[in-house]
Amino acid sequence: MYTVTRRICIDAGHRIPTHGSKCRNLHGHRYAIEATCYAASLRRQGEETSMVVDFGFLKELMVEHIDAPCDHAMILYVDDPIFQKIFLNSAGDVQLNLVKQAIEKYGWWAGQTAYEMKVYAVPFIPTAEELAKHWLERLQHPVGVRSHKRATLSRVKVWETPNCSAEVANPALRVTPL
Repeated sequence: MYTVTRRICIDAGHRIPTHGSKCRNLHGHRYAIEATCYAASLRRQGEETSMVVDFGFLKELMVEHIDAPCDHAMILYVDDPIFQKIFLNSAGDVQLNLVKQAIEKYGWWAGQTAYEMKVYAVPFIPTAEELAKHWLERLQHPVGVRSHKRATLSRVKVWETPNCSAEVANPALRVTPL
């Protein structure tokens, strides 16, 4: 089996509204996100000859699905009272309902408030663990399409600080212990 890993970094804010200490406050991180793909064999022809997947292709997907909507954004839980106040004060109940509908359909919503704040709203509290799972789900299908189903996204690791990370593995690849 062959694996490749690509890393990108973004700057984003979040808060953990249920946290019993300082992480309940709005704060930011320099997130590093690693996506690892595997393949049983290397491609034998074409532009990706002798590769699992081209690093540049993997970067393009990570930029499209993670960097573009999340870099320099506030990543907030849609049911966080702060998120709701932002929308109730700037756009009203109708807009909040549209955001919630988009989250139900796609699992996320990205946009800008009337206060010109870039927001990425999610249906979960945005811990490193949940973000790793979310970004794995967002990248999984595009990696398969881009690699013509030769490569599989096997894991996503999110570094919240240089010393703290969370990782999630593709559940379809888990091996049951004997």
